[in-house]
Amino acid sequence: MLVGSPSGASVIIGTEFNEKFTRHRLRRNHNFRAWAGEFPAFLPKEVENIKDQFARNLASRIERLPVPLSLTNNDIMSSCVKPKILGKTSPLVLLHGFDSSLLEWRYALPLLEEAGLETWAFDVLGWGFSDLGKFSLPPLPSYFLKSQSHAALLTVCYSFPQFWSSYIRRPMTLVGPSLGAAVAIDFAINYPEAVDKLIFIDASVYAEGTGSLSRLPKAMAYAGVLLLKSFPLRVYATSLSFKGLPWNTCVDWTNIGRLHCLLPWWEDATVDFMISGGYNVSSYIQHVKQNALVIWGENDQIIDNKLFVRLHCELPNAVIRQIPDCGHIPHIEKPAALSKLILEFVQVDGQVNIPAGVACVEKV
Repeated sequence: MLVGSPSGASVIIGTEFNEKFTRHRLRRNHNFRAWAGEFPAFLPKEVENIKDQFARNLASRIERLPVPLSLTNNDIMSSCVKPKILGKTSPLVLLHGFDSSLLEWRYALPLLEEAGLETWAFDVLGWGFSDLGKFSLPPLPSYFLKSQSHAALLTVCYSFPQFWSSYIRRPMTLVGPSLGAAVAIDFAINYPEAVDKLIFIDASVYAEGTGSLSRLPKAMAYAGVLLLKSFPLRVYATSLSFKGLPWNTCVDWTNIGRLHCLLPWWEDATVDFMISGGYNVSSYIQHVKQNALVIWGENDQIIDNKLFVRLHCELPNAVIRQIPDCGHIPHIEKPAALSKLILEFVQVDGQVNIPAGVACVEKV
């Protein structure tokens, strides 16, 4: 089944999507803060310069919750967006991609909430807006060191299981876009009781970690990370990822995408991830027991589409869906089409519950 705009149709993203969905929300008399004036004090001050109404609204909802760590007496303040409603189905937990934050869900999360899903957005430790200022890992058990990278342990063996047991406490549908799919697989293998279903979006799960980057001298690694943080490189990457994006929108989306890079510990955390080896989960895939949905954008220029077919074949219990006229980030490019696929998969009361006013935002 193909879901999305008809072939040749224009992609409704950015300003046009904002305007249509904002009008829809206002017509339904929701308390939608299109221009939220208050942001959490821990966010970089540059958040005030963001113009995207959905990014501002989601940023205003970010919280830091204390998460106890199992091998230390300290808590880490982990950043997330809590759900507005408690649903009858498994909670939906949204991860994000490489060097990103939960703000990449700014368009799709409101749609999922409006459809009645209990939806959490979680920042992967090391990126996003968690407080790493006073955080240090204790010594690790030897059996972890043999099988997993230091970077994977940050999330999979420390913050995320404790976050789940402290706040979610029920089997969840875990959504992993891009590198977040590797995080989701790693977590599902180690904590199967916590995961009911899995959704992979343009999954990056076959890379062998960070490869040769793990062998860089630290000085060179820091130089590379500074380049990764630079505005010119980020705006160039944004322009390549989203064809035909107006310049003002491209600049604004770049500012959204690099906001977490402005936190003082971002450079250290990213270098640690790079040198640690990153995620290498390809050998885990065939052992995933949960039902899974594999979603991929037809025009993804980052991941070869053959790998999505391979993932579908190697997962024991999976279905695959394609979104036409869409690149690597469907939750930004085609949020309504993606939300419809998610809703069909989780089966809210056995029906797809996309509100009529939202369904018309994109031709689905």
